[in-house]
Amino acid sequence: MTDIPIDTGVAHTARVRDYWLGGRDNYPVDREMGDAVAGLAPQVVEAVRGDRLFLRRAVGHLAREEGVRQFLDLGAGLPAAGNTHEVARAHAPDARVVYVDDDPMVLAHARALLVGTDQKRARYVGADLRDTDRVLESASATLDLDRPVALSLLGTMGHFGVLEEALGIVRAYTDALAPGSFLAVCDGVLAHVEAVTDERALAALRRWRESVARPYHTRTVEDFTRFFDGLALVEPGVVCVTRWRPEPVEVGRARDIPEYCGLARKG
Repeated sequence: MTDIPIDTGVAHTARVRDYWLGGRDNYPVDREMGDAVAGLAPQVVEAVRGDRLFLRRAVGHLAREEGVRQFLDLGAGLPAAGNTHEVARAHAPDARVVYVDDDPMVLAHARALLVGTDQKRARYVGADLRDTDRVLESASATLDLDRPVALSLLGTMGHFGVLEEALGIVRAYTDALAPGSFLAVCDGVLAHVEAVTDERALAALRRWRESVARPYHTRTVEDFTRFFDGLALVEPGVVCVTRWRPEPVEVGRARDIPEYCGLARKG
């Protein structure tokens, strides 16, 4: 585990997200920030929940329809209902999952979650995802990197403010994975919806960036789509999370929110 101390005096993205998801792994400073931002931009909570919804749908699709049995979840965040290994194993009991995060609180809770779990099939790695070689070496203890792997970065790449750096990180991983692997990305975008053109929402974004550890940056849909360059997008392509393979009961009821996603296959 990393020896970086847990700072409970500054709001942290992972803990604020946990609060919005109804979790308990957060502090008063996180709840205060969460309420302030949600009060200015209510759709932010929908976006975070949409991220989890995409995880469930994408991982379910990969395990059920694509036959994927190996998952590498980068920037996993605090455990919540419907984690990757739980969703995957609902369809493929033999699925193997490696989570990667460098936050000490995330690692502490994550390891507790996996107590009693076969470490050959699920484990957490404490590492900076920019250290590609270290992450892949650690993941190889559980995953066979010569076979297809589903790589997911959900609500993660927005923490890298420089687009070219973010694109380079994603490309380093996809280049290292075997043909037939998949990339799933989900992040906030500056889509043409009311939540991000309204002055109150923009004020919320400014407060978020100025106040939390690891501020989050939204991108244009065009820039977000670049994460999938060179890969074959799975239908319906890059879309709002509410429109990525919605359940039959949701068709016709979904509305756009500033959280986009995509799933693509490496040839």
